[in-house]
This record gives sequence, C-alpha cells and structure tokens, in this order.
Amino acid sequence: MTGIKTTGEKKLMLFSGRAHPELAEEVAHQLGVSLVPTKAFDFANGEIYVRYQESARGADCFLIQSHTAPINKWIMEQLIMLDALKRASARSITVVVPFYGYARQDKKHRGREPISARLIADLMKTAGADRVVTVDLHTDQIMGFFDGPVDHLFALPVLADYVGAKVDREKLTVVSPDAGRVRVADRWCDRLGAPLAIVHKRRDKDVANQVTVHEVVGDVKDRVCVLVDDMIDTGGTICAAADALFANGAADVIVTATHGVLSGPAADRLKNSKVSEFVFTNTLPTPSELELDKITVLSMAPTIARAIREVFEDGSVTSLFEEQ
Repeated sequence: MTGIKTTGEKKLMLFSGRAHPELAEEVAHQLGVSLVPTKAFDFANGEIYVRYQESARGADCFLIQSHTAPINKWIMEQLIMLDALKRASARSITVVVPFYGYARQDKKHRGREPISARLIADLMKTAGADRVVTVDLHTDQIMGFFDGPVDHLFALPVLADYVGAKVDREKLTVVSPDAGRVRVADRWCDRLGAPLAIVHKRRDKDVANQVTVHEVVGDVKDRVCVLVDDMIDTGGTICAAADALFANGAADVIVTATHGVLSGPAADRLKNSKVSEFVFTNTLPTPSELELDKITVLSMAPTIARAIREVFEDGSVTSLFEEQ
C-alpha cells in the first residue's frame, strides 16, 4: 500500500473582521460555534495587522466581513485576513461578504472607467479565497467576475414575509424604483400575489446620486406601495420615487432594501420622508443617528448560517431558495 490514510474529521472555523462584529456573532450563534479569537489592530500610519490565536491548518475556514464604511479599510483588512489564512495552511477558505463593495461599478458606462467590481473579485481570489458567499449583489453578472464558486443569497424571503404579514395584501402594490429592479420586483409580486408598478427615472451621468423622477407606470392610487431595492445609499433615489408615488395618489409607501448603506444626507432624507417605514437587513450596521421608530432591521444571520452549513457539509445552497 502506498500513501498514508488519516482518520481526521472536517473542521469548520469561523473568522470575523472588525467591520460588523455584531452580525458575525449572530451567525456564530446560529451555527453553534465561537468566532476564532483574532488579534487585529492598526499601526500609527494606518497599516493593518492581523494574527489568529488558533491554528487553522487543515480547516474549512469561513471569513465574514461586510464592506461598510470606511469601506476601503475593511476591504483591505479582509484581504489581509485571507492572506493570513492561506499562509496558515487552511484546507479551504470561503469569504462571506454580506455586502459586496464597489458592486455598482460593474460595467463601463463611458470610456476610461474602471470595472471595480471585477477588481475586488480578482483581489479576493489572489488573496486566497476559494469560494464566495454574498447577499443580493447589485447585478447578477458580478458572479461571473469570480473564477470559482459563488453562492448568491437572497433577502427577498425575509423582507417579503415581513411586509406580507403586516399589510393587507388586497391593497398592496409592489413598486420597482427603476427598470433595473423589475426582475426582483416580479419575484415579490409572485410571492405576495400583488400587482407591479414601475417608477421611471433618469440619472444625471455627470453628478453622482442625482436622479430625476419622471413618471409612475401602473396603478398606485389608494394603494399601499412597497418600494423594493437592493441598497439605499444617500436616499435620494428612493425618497424621490416615494414622492412620485404619493403624487400619484398612493395611500402609503413602505421602502425595503437589503443593504442600508445610508451615507451622507440619508439620515435627514429618511427622517423627513413621508414614507411610513423603511425596512433593511443587517448586512450592514445601521448608523446610530438612524435608530428611528420607522426604521426596521431584519436579520440575515439565519440565512447566512444555513448557507455556511450547506457549504461545509457539501450540501446545496440553492435548495434554500428553491421554493421561491
């Protein structure tokens, strides 16, 4: 007989960066494990140091880091942590990115622009990631930027079930804030049995976050409208869309989004909006100044934990969403 047989069993190890430790702790609780103790700090010049307090040799490692603000710092920390795991002889490395940074830069709109979403994928692969788990990418095509498996999780079941349980579905209309979200809005319609409306908008290509709303396509008069989007950054697009719905006779507007980026003037816009409720998930931490009564945050930790378990046990992540 040639070679050596081992009797060792597979070992799952869960790691977290410093960007959003609350979500990582919740995922760990759902899995029934503890986060691996990690020493991480910044040098005086801003360089990041990371060292794990336990051996990762031969383990299936899962590294959670959401790209929240300051986004460039946390992306760099994630890359350093990946490199550390690779050099620690991990058996496999799965990077869990609840919110994928630079996802809006997924194609060239004009000449001499970067495709930054592809760059982030290349950096992760080079740093050592074998697999990626993420939630609600800005566009599905980003999955094609990775040279390896990508498990794309959806927040739709969590968000839609919450809305469906509190609103009279006979009065409900699902609204896409732009043409790009129509496919997702269609899935909402199928799940909730509601009609679809679309807000047509035009974005100023020379001014970031500048949107002009033109018209509402569909019947929203006296209806409870649910605006569905993947992310809300400054809040300009979604608040303008809500204003257009109210101008067309909507009785109420609820906004849902997977990722509450909520930067810049978002706090003031959400506070002053006539929208009755904003519903986000905890893929990103909610700024303390936005802990308002009309903001609801739902947890994606159970979904992420189930996906991690399926990956570890060589199961099917797709099966988690097949009933949708």
